[in-house]
Amino acid sequence: MTILGIGLDLVTISEFAEQLERAGTTMLRESFTAGERRYCQSKGTDPARSYAVRWAAKEAVIKAWASSRFARRPQIGDNPYPLIEVVNDAWGRPSIKLHGLAAEFLPRARVHLSLTHDGDTAAAMVVLEDPGELVDLIEGRENPA
Repeated sequence: MTILGIGLDLVTISEFAEQLERAGTTMLRESFTAGERRYCQSKGTDPARSYAVRWAAKEAVIKAWASSRFARRPQIGDNPYPLIEVVNDAWGRPSIKLHGLAAEFLPRARVHLSLTHDGDTAAAMVVLEDPGELVDLIEGRENPA
């Protein structure tokens, strides 16, 4: 097992809510999956809180991914946000599901996620773990097996 990268992000919920309320904003549609939008909208009178913590999670994944690419060309593209989805299991525990290029470039990576919000702050911590040969794949080395 190898740690590929770690990421941490903080979001001010009130500032994030203001951004979501701007006339003509396409942020929700362009950055969050349909499942994330359904989940956040189901959270009652303050969906911005749920969106903000998910945004922090997406940013934390991007930071962890970027640290795994240190001194190498990024692979993530112009809009990575819909490629990173926060999903919840039947008991509400969050995890990350990768799509598209993210899933392609991190095919076997385990993404460990912790979310929190308190007052006007939302935060996410991510650890990218390689359970085996992923480091060789990322660095372009041949698989010795």
